[in-house]
Amino acid sequence: MTTAFITHRDCWLHDMGAHHPECPERLSAISDRLIAAGLDLYLSFYDAPLATLEQIARVHPADYIRAIADSSPESGIVHLDPDTAMSPGTWQAALRSAGAGVLATDLVMAGEVENAFCSVRPPGHHAERAKAMGFCFLNNIAIAVSHALAAHGLQRVAVVDFDVHHGNGTENIFANDPRVLMVGTFQHPFYPYCGADAPAQNMVNVPVPAGTRSDGFRQAVSDVWLPALERFAPEAVFISAGFDAHYEDDMASLGLVEADYAWVTQQIKAAAATSAGGRIVSMLEGGYALSALARSVTVHIKALADL
Repeated sequence: MTTAFITHRDCWLHDMGAHHPECPERLSAISDRLIAAGLDLYLSFYDAPLATLEQIARVHPADYIRAIADSSPESGIVHLDPDTAMSPGTWQAALRSAGAGVLATDLVMAGEVENAFCSVRPPGHHAERAKAMGFCFLNNIAIAVSHALAAHGLQRVAVVDFDVHHGNGTENIFANDPRVLMVGTFQHPFYPYCGADAPAQNMVNVPVPAGTRSDGFRQAVSDVWLPALERFAPEAVFISAGFDAHYEDDMASLGLVEADYAWVTQQIKAAAATSAGGRIVSMLEGGYALSALARSVTVHIKALADL
């Protein structure tokens, strides 16, 4: 089986203004690097569909969905908070991003592909049940997980989050849900300034200090994540794949390199092979140094595809 690569041109239409780090060029950098590396010959490409209201409403209440949709401007940029803004293309891009995770879940569960990577924006893991924040509007990974639970009848699903920022939105949505285990590392203290104190029992949060490099990250994965995943025995694994812990990314202060992203992907693949039949859905979150982002996504996909 192959690895699916899911994106859509609508994801380029979301624009939060000049010099905003969460820019359309992120997706162009990834696509260009995949082609330069020759990986496009080995992947199955899919256009992301629009997520439906039913799929989104498993995670976000109807009044929140309406409020975000109604905030979409006809021109210019509207700020929901100092970091998070909407342009005329934002809502369509958000629907495509959420729809990518749903399609990826369907493809993986049907056995059409072994795993999938969704190259989409806006990202999602900071979006809480009824709050947009941190560049995020809809929680893409939570919508995909909820689809796996509701539409495919899974009983145990794991979320792995290696973004440099804590996935507070995913935690907000799934805290104390026994069907979902979330494991994550994140720089702390750092935006969104939570996750380190008394998380829910199904949240395995590993805060790490600024300056943490490969050895500290790999120890957290080996000593904490992997045993938790083994105990939980998930039936599918979903990855919030943020690449802003890379040492070249000046949005944060960790020191990972491409080899760390290849290694952690291999560890997740091994864990998924044990209980989940290898089923993995990976969704792009952060990563703002364009070259480092593109290189890191490339090694992530190579590991997913066993190339």
